[in-house]
Amino acid sequence: MATTVPQNSKLYNEDIAPRSEAGHWKAWDLFAWWMSAWHSLGGYAMAVGLIVLGISGWQMAVGLIVGLVIIYLFSNLMGAAGQKVGVPFPVFARISFGVYGANIPAILRAIVAVAWYGIQTYLASAAVMLLIVKVFPSAKGMTTASFLGLSGLGWLCFLVLWAAQLAVLWRGMEAVRKLSDFAGTTIWVAMIALAVWVLNRAHWSLNWNYREAVSNAPGGTFVALLGAIFITTAYMGGPMLNFADFTRLAPNARDVRRGNQLGLLLNGVAFGVVSVVIALASVKVYGKAVTDPLQMLADMDSVAMLLVAIISVAIATVGINIILNFVSPAYDFANAAPKYISFRTGGVITAVLALLVMPWKLYSNPIAVNYFIGGVGATMGPLLGITLVDYYLVRRGVVDVAALYSDDPNGPYFYRKGFNRKAIVSLVIAGVAALAAAYVPALSVLAHFSWPIGVLLGGVSYYLLNGAERAALAPRPAPAVVASGESVAS
Repeated sequence: MATTVPQNSKLYNEDIAPRSEAGHWKAWDLFAWWMSAWHSLGGYAMAVGLIVLGISGWQMAVGLIVGLVIIYLFSNLMGAAGQKVGVPFPVFARISFGVYGANIPAILRAIVAVAWYGIQTYLASAAVMLLIVKVFPSAKGMTTASFLGLSGLGWLCFLVLWAAQLAVLWRGMEAVRKLSDFAGTTIWVAMIALAVWVLNRAHWSLNWNYREAVSNAPGGTFVALLGAIFITTAYMGGPMLNFADFTRLAPNARDVRRGNQLGLLLNGVAFGVVSVVIALASVKVYGKAVTDPLQMLADMDSVAMLLVAIISVAIATVGINIILNFVSPAYDFANAAPKYISFRTGGVITAVLALLVMPWKLYSNPIAVNYFIGGVGATMGPLLGITLVDYYLVRRGVVDVAALYSDDPNGPYFYRKGFNRKAIVSLVIAGVAALAAAYVPALSVLAHFSWPIGVLLGGVSYYLLNGAERAALAPRPAPAVVASGESVAS
């Protein structure tokens, strides 16, 4: 991408600069990216957790599959846009929110990512600690004493993984790509081992009609099934939003679509179905669906199988953590002050904040997770709707990349003092509606639909508020050519 940008601008540094050469993230890398994104303890827990909606096993599978198709469609839109423009998400957000206003969606995304980065690191360290105690029973003594809510062995495992992830990010996006290629496939080892183990204990039989309860929500099973679909899409609400952080490094849009096909329509569906199979088999073994795979791993009597499974889980969790919860805030913080914060510095800020929030306490407090992280997460839908409508329907894919780095008050993305008020108003309208749907008791029937409500209201309100801009940017009809060779307005 040969784009001349104002490198002396305070909005520029080399880490958030436009792609300068052909990208290295090809279809296989994006396929592995999606494997890393889905293959985690959180992905399994989300899939199995759908059973509380009062739907059966086969309906869980249907909800997951339809949700994945929706994610695929939105990821194609966001991914192709990111690949064409060639800039990371915070810079891409300058198109719709303004060169300074882009920090609003960037910081909102960073808050969610930092919290989940800490939680995922803690979950991976818990898996490693489980393995250490299983292999070395004498280490159990290190799990009793507590400092700030974490045992000595817990601190050791957490800090080792915390430092290892920072070391990968410090080496740059190429190291992230290589880790994703490796980590994405390893969880299949653990999932297959777990599936074989629990199916064997369940005598290789499943009840696809099993359900924990009958849905008593208005609309019954149909609404519950829709809820399963949109819980699945909301789970990937953040990654869909900042997908440009990765697809900007792809050589062409075809690789983006191909990677999405393999990673979502093939691998994602397979992972979802295997998760449901494990859950249904666990019903026969434990009497109810087990939502925490660590509980089943702890019951394995084969140390060799446990060793392979937990190492795979730990590697996969580190992989998902870096690509979903580490790269994004590193760019987001760098965007806030490009002249002072590099991608590496943004990564250090992310890691330190993830440590300071004490994620083991955060994870053990459902109220904090649901209301704080979930509340900020409810803004991911509106942000996605606004950015996609702006790019595809308002600007028709036409972007002045160099102007994204310009602090000239007359620049096309400076708007008013660097902020596009129309985007901010749309975010407030859609964000309030999404939060109300998620948390107001009187609207509880809409709780599982906050993500699509946010996407729809964010996109529609922004589209309507930009009527004049759409007219100004609309393609003009070609002039008619008269016989003399002169042209006249048609």
